[in-house]
Amino acid sequence: MSKPVYKVVVVGMGKRGMHHATTFHANPRFEVVGICDIDEAKLQSAAAQLGNPMTSTDAADLLAKTKPDVFCLTTMPNIRYSMIRLAVEAGVKLIAYEKPMALSMAEARQIMELVRRAGVKTVVSHQHRYGAHYQKVKEIVASGALGRVHTIYAHATGWLLHMATHLIDYMRWYNDGAEAEWVMAQASGRGKLSDNHPSPDYLAGFIHFANGVRGVVEVGAGAPDVPEVDYWWRKARISVQGTDGFAEVLTGGGWRALTRDGAMQGTGTMDYALDMPPYIEDMARWLDDDNAVHPCNGEDAYKGFEIMMAMVRSVVERGQVALPLPDGPPELEELAKVLPEKPVLLSTPENRKEYPA
Repeated sequence: MSKPVYKVVVVGMGKRGMHHATTFHANPRFEVVGICDIDEAKLQSAAAQLGNPMTSTDAADLLAKTKPDVFCLTTMPNIRYSMIRLAVEAGVKLIAYEKPMALSMAEARQIMELVRRAGVKTVVSHQHRYGAHYQKVKEIVASGALGRVHTIYAHATGWLLHMATHLIDYMRWYNDGAEAEWVMAQASGRGKLSDNHPSPDYLAGFIHFANGVRGVVEVGAGAPDVPEVDYWWRKARISVQGTDGFAEVLTGGGWRALTRDGAMQGTGTMDYALDMPPYIEDMARWLDDDNAVHPCNGEDAYKGFEIMMAMVRSVVERGQVALPLPDGPPELEELAKVLPEKPVLLSTPENRKEYPA
């Protein structure tokens, strides 16, 4: 018996949109029936590479005409809720969208309440976990070779809304999805508040998980450099530390471990050509079978986003913040009111050179 082919609409024909659209197009389980962008030239260029699907600068009109099963949203985060609402109203089965999932905890709650009521599946782009080097560290942790895990330390020179959402998601994955009980954080620098992913220039904080594991996160200009890696987006490290050793992954530089079995290491790097196909294939599996939940599902992304926003609230409130978070004002707007003008002291000359303006 042949499996169904799912119709897809992709909105946003930039770099990430094309990563998604070309991978959907290459997978026989999907048909790209429509693409959308406000730039007509981008649309025509993309259409030629995707079998000439329907094109439009109006997402609502395109949804009405194509009636897709899957809506893929790769635009900037400031229009998340409005686009997701359009897709839900159009009756899609699955929404795949870029991180961060929202710009505030209130918006994230709105999104989740909307898709839960409608029974729509959601997937958030934390696809680095499909990298062979990320998978290897997961395998080492799951094997018990580290003994009792007590600390997971993650850092990246990219700023909060670009990179913390990735780091926290993978930290939770390595910690078997344990719930976070409280966080405490501090931040500095106002330069990135005007970015399209608004963030403090630097944030560092602690996460206490219910199983006793302590998470430590640093993101932004003050975070440690990863000199083994050549480009800021890939300058991320996650280290899982246990009573019998450690294992760590570098987004752009492989993996290494020291366990009771000895020292070991291997290659691997962020590579969309390798990571996107299984990420997309798992969407087909979940559409086929409700029990085959996508590893990057929206419920998990929501928990990671809540931890990130709790860290921002901790900066504002100057102390520990318990989870789950109660309702409150937009976290980044409140942060902008309290962050001082004081510049960030960068960790290394490499950070100073690599940190984008």
